[in-house]
Amino acid sequence: MTQTRSIRLGDAGLSRIGLGTNRLRNIDANVAFIRAAVDAGIQMIDTAHLYTGGESEKTIGRALSLPPTRSGVMVATKGGYGDAGRGKPEILRREIEQSLASLRVERIALYYLHRVDPETPIEESLGAIKEYVDRGAIERVGLSKVDIPLIERARKVVPIAAVQNEYNVDERRYDDVVDHCAREKIVFVPYYPLGADAGPAVRETATRHHVTPEQVMLAWLLERSPAMLPIPGTLSLDHLKANIGALSLELSAEEFDYIASG
Repeated sequence: MTQTRSIRLGDAGLSRIGLGTNRLRNIDANVAFIRAAVDAGIQMIDTAHLYTGGESEKTIGRALSLPPTRSGVMVATKGGYGDAGRGKPEILRREIEQSLASLRVERIALYYLHRVDPETPIEESLGAIKEYVDRGAIERVGLSKVDIPLIERARKVVPIAAVQNEYNVDERRYDDVVDHCAREKIVFVPYYPLGADAGPAVRETATRHHVTPEQVMLAWLLERSPAMLPIPGTLSLDHLKANIGALSLELSAEEFDYIASG
């Protein structure tokens, strides 16, 4: 099996391994880490309004605004997560404005509705986000933790560029969503891509290829669907480079099936 190392997200070409930043604190060491991550080849940085109380977005904003500026990197953020009611338009507008300020940008490259609010129809939440699309402050829109019917409802309001659901070697309840995204040219961004236990099949495959179990699990995801763009989180440059190394790991069809069978 031969995997491609890049993916199209809208009109942007991206490396198929990104970086999750849900533990990123706004300290100088992490500013340097983000800059080093981009230099190492990371082109998708994933954050959210709520991550580390807003420090994640601020760290990324600091890092990417320092000269020399980094080009070719897409920052995705999210809003509308928490207690019921967080998807109301007025709350989303406030969070979008805060994200624009924290990231130090005039336009957010990819903005996810972090969760569908049980008290607010998805059409109303996305209507608020679409206001920012229409005025040029958001370029692309995504959804998180959704099924196919919700994706299709959303697409009647605004084009959907990416879907972010939990998915890994063990957690595959969204298999149908992965396949739907591939058919519809929507990028599928699995969160907790390394949340699985490294079972015997993963460990044996890692030993055979002289790589880490984590690299095997990422390579399996990349083989699973051409729509896949994992975003493993780390604060270690060594771990980040190892994650990127999964792009060079090719699994045979037999290895893929062996890992899938557990």
